[in-house]
Amino acid sequence: MSTDYTRRNGRETPRFRRWMRTAAILAAGTTIATLAGGALQPARSAADTALGCLWDGAVHRQGSTVFSGGWMFSCHDDGFGVGIWSHDRALGHAATVSSPGTGRPRGVFSPGAWQPGSEYNDYCVGDQLIDGGEAVYELQAGPGGQLYWHPVAGIDQWDFRLSGPRPHPTERTASLCIDGVLS
Repeated sequence: MSTDYTRRNGRETPRFRRWMRTAAILAAGTTIATLAGGALQPARSAADTALGCLWDGAVHRQGSTVFSGGWMFSCHDDGFGVGIWSHDRALGHAATVSSPGTGRPRGVFSPGAWQPGSEYNDYCVGDQLIDGGEAVYELQAGPGGQLYWHPVAGIDQWDFRLSGPRPHPTERTASLCIDGVLS
């Protein structure tokens, strides 16, 4: 007794060929995903892996602590050989590092760093402009190693009295928002 998934009279049916092709593609995809598993680790800069954590372009050794915006940040290893910052409240402690605000992070900050938002983080919701300077952002690493600033707190959680001036408000206007896209 033969089914559509077998050969008939020594010949393969079209349905059998499709089934075999699908099985081969799935097996190849599984093999490639297994072999590429190491390639999915976040990209690391030499400063992150060998020396510690980056803060405003300066390298801080693992185990070191810096203060900024009323927060204490400690550099440590993430378990994969990459330096990351962890934070804790440090009320009343003057800043020991600069706080330039958010901008392009690669080569400037390591994941876990917090910065007050800036025009770099502006975005649109419909035709409304949202000022990126109204939040504090944490640097996070995404798949493939790309770095992005993620809002974690309102700007009132950053103490500018201890860390320097607040970044300037955005100079952009809502006229740059077209169907939710900042142009």
